[in-house]
Amino acid sequence: MTTTESVLPPFLALSREELISWLKEQGEPAYRARQIWSWIHQQRAASFDDMSNLPKQLRDKLKASFTLFQTEVLKHQKARDNTEKLLLRLRDGEEIECVLMRETSRRTICISTQVGCAMGCTFCASGLLGLNRNLTKAEILEQIYRLDRLLKTDERLTNIVVMGIGEPLANLKELLPALATVHAEEGMNLGVRRVTISTVGLPGKIEELAETGLSYNLAISLHAPNDALRTEIVPVNKNIGIDKLLAAADTYFERTGRRVSYEYILLGSINDRPVHAEQLTTLLRHRNAHVNLIPMNDVAELPFHSPSAPRTQEFAEMLSDAGINVTVRKRKGADIDAACGQLRLNEQKQKSVGSQIVTLKS
Repeated sequence: MTTTESVLPPFLALSREELISWLKEQGEPAYRARQIWSWIHQQRAASFDDMSNLPKQLRDKLKASFTLFQTEVLKHQKARDNTEKLLLRLRDGEEIECVLMRETSRRTICISTQVGCAMGCTFCASGLLGLNRNLTKAEILEQIYRLDRLLKTDERLTNIVVMGIGEPLANLKELLPALATVHAEEGMNLGVRRVTISTVGLPGKIEELAETGLSYNLAISLHAPNDALRTEIVPVNKNIGIDKLLAAADTYFERTGRRVSYEYILLGSINDRPVHAEQLTTLLRHRNAHVNLIPMNDVAELPFHSPSAPRTQEFAEMLSDAGINVTVRKRKGADIDAACGQLRLNEQKQKSVGSQIVTLKS
């Protein structure tokens, strides 16, 4: 990225209406907006120069006015199961992660919404460095389009999971416009029901999301079946409480008709015992809910470990036998920095060590 490019405004911050206004200012016809939009949102253009049906003069104007991709790919990891993970450096030097996961008929991406996280979940690498700031609409969109460009010509993005670094509901102001661009027919034309938004559980924000009238899949990071344990591993629960959280989830279901999923990360010998399965059953038995069990991805900096496969299976069977819809999430990208925030954390550690070495040499 050149010095000139780095100060140009990001193209992905524009709405279609703003692009049309810009074209008018440049003396260009409005129909060019449709062509440009198609190149970026559907034809996977890597640069303005790729837009071969535009006059060179217009392509030069675009290059002189905007940056198409404003981030730098610091690392690109590929796992044996074809999962791909990007570590992106933003304009201000901050870093975020995003992931592409391939399954037989699905191409799912996982994106971040903040630089760091303020929720403080004790088992999560994303929040170990605290929260720095929210991502912008353009920074959220760029993750989607960078990952989409990793797909082969015959592959198509099928699902988006907003479950990367950060608390999505704390940044709805930028997230919802970004997703609106993706949903638009002239954008990627990806349906609302193809998007899952994950939250640690902010009742007021869950209700705000419900009021949009958009039927997103909502995934609540529950992780514990009682307030004492949840507050211990998800500290923000102290000011919320499971009852209030479940009430907000019930409201979301009533207004959208979408079944709520409950993410439950299994921490060996902490929240994976039969008594916890029984308590979780009591909470969800009479709700239209789905439990997604997630064996923990071990992170060296954290004092937790994944339960054994038999313990995980036993927990799942107890829920299923009690009539709870349950699945165990498949581990993707196990041979790379798979845990959310882990790649960013490792990069920050390396910088810290490098800085200390330079200081010692000085």
